[in-house]
Amino acid sequence: ALEPEEFEEEALATETGVARYLALREEFKQNVEKIVSLGVNLVLVDRGVDDLAEEILTEAGIMVLHRVSFKELRKAAELTGARMIKRTGLKRNPADLARLLGQADRAFEDERLEQVRILGGRGKPLATIVVGAATKEIVGERERMAKDAAAAAQAALKGGLVPGGGAIELALASEVARARSEVRGMAAYGIDCLVEALKRPFSQIVSNAGFNPLEKLGDVMAAQAEKQRDSLAIDCDTGEVRDMFELGVLDPALVKFYALRAAVEVAEAILRIDTIIKKREKAMPENN
Repeated sequence: ALEPEEFEEEALATETGVARYLALREEFKQNVEKIVSLGVNLVLVDRGVDDLAEEILTEAGIMVLHRVSFKELRKAAELTGARMIKRTGLKRNPADLARLLGQADRAFEDERLEQVRILGGRGKPLATIVVGAATKEIVGERERMAKDAAAAAQAALKGGLVPGGGAIELALASEVARARSEVRGMAAYGIDCLVEALKRPFSQIVSNAGFNPLEKLGDVMAAQAEKQRDSLAIDCDTGEVRDMFELGVLDPALVKFYALRAAVEVAEAILRIDTIIKKREKAMPENN
């Protein structure tokens, strides 16, 4: 709290107590004036703000926010590079306090969103996504979408990007299909299944856009083979074969990798279960 040190009311009944109270008030005033002298533009407080402090800071044109949650205080400190201090920390000399200050390009009140925005912090890069809607259910859905988008952006920065729109899966399908002639028996059938599975995301995307998946599948695979470009797929607005990089249709490489690995692990688990059941059936007596 940006307030003077707590003082018991009973002590005001004595002359010494009154003198101590006035001394604490004067010390607090000097501490607040230190904030003004440092050129501070924004003060965040977790609890209340004393009327004297609010008057001094407001007259100096300093924005003061009180009742700010600890979570928000920590985020603001990380963004600006500031360090949070307790009330007694204001007793330090101005030079020491200056080293605790954070910096940002701008801090202002967004009247439309009813939020205070801090932009261009000199500390850790951070961003806040404000999600709102008419009902609680829609807010929950939008929040889920925002979290998915943030996770996708994080994965893209960490592992890079691949063309979206099903292009990369079709390119993988073509590569896997080349190994078909080198194997026989059930292994060849497994490759056929994998090739068909890799074509499904593209077919579903095209179908959702209202086009014939079989027709567009042939067009794209032929175009990829002819032009030797794995980034070709269908522009769902026009139905034409386009480069997904040029359209900005991209997917995080890590998301694709983990999705393929998860699908293969599930398929392996199902195949193992089926094999175990067959072995038990062979071992059972005929009368059972």
